[in-house]
Amino acid sequence: MPRRVLQGVVVSDKCDKTVIVRVENRVMHPIYKKYIKVRKKYAAHDETNSYKEGDSVRIIESKPISKTKKWVVEPKNVEEGI
Repeated sequence: MPRRVLQGVVVSDKCDKTVIVRVENRVMHPIYKKYIKVRKKYAAHDETNSYKEGDSVRIIESKPISKTKKWVVEPKNVEEGI
């Protein structure tokens, strides 16, 4: 099964080796048929503590690292190569 990849913005980097990433998604309302923004926060593993608040990042689904962390931040050198 392929791993999901999401793109978002770091909203918190206060924890050690963890960043909180806010991902925005557009969803159509079932009754009003109007697109609305849905925001969700994910805790992602950042091994090198290299991302700071406000950075745009891509996160990749992985096996559970802790109770809340099931995502890993894509390394910077891979992101710049795209």
